[in-house]
Amino acid sequence: MLTARLPLEIEPYRLAANAERLEGVVALERFERLALDAQPQEGECQVRLDFSIDEQGRRAIDGWLEADLRLLCRRCLQPMPVHVESRFLLGIVSGDDMAAQLPSTHEPVLVENEQLNLLDVIEDELILSLPQVIYHDEADCGLSRDQLSSEAPDVSSEAPAENPFEVLRHLKGKS
Repeated sequence: MLTARLPLEIEPYRLAANAERLEGVVALERFERLALDAQPQEGECQVRLDFSIDEQGRRAIDGWLEADLRLLCRRCLQPMPVHVESRFLLGIVSGDDMAAQLPSTHEPVLVENEQLNLLDVIEDELILSLPQVIYHDEADCGLSRDQLSSEAPDVSSEAPAENPFEVLRHLKGKS
């Protein structure tokens, strides 16, 4: 398990030129946008970032992250544990023209003034790796089987619904 704290600001061009690796953890409490999407979190996100320059001279970050989160079940709205793991490949760019030249395997990451806010990059990748829909197993959900049932009530025994055009028929007969 990683225990080193990652720096918040890095110089990605220098790291790529030296083919360096950063490994460490980031406290989940630091991710404000994640807290807005998925409630405040506790614990740590483990991160590994390998910086490199490819054959075409593009600087890249080959990354991996892993975290155990508590997300809300969409049925019962109670928190449940969710393990998130993601692998990503970022192309370091300084503008839109460079981003357009990246291969489809790379996602662009904009670097301004030779500095990159690592916290924002990791938070972006963590948010992108969240599952779209989160449900407890039916047996573990806080809602009963009857509440989870999607059967429509039996309407055959009810009186037939009024025809919404009945009013028009009466108006037409008056003229």
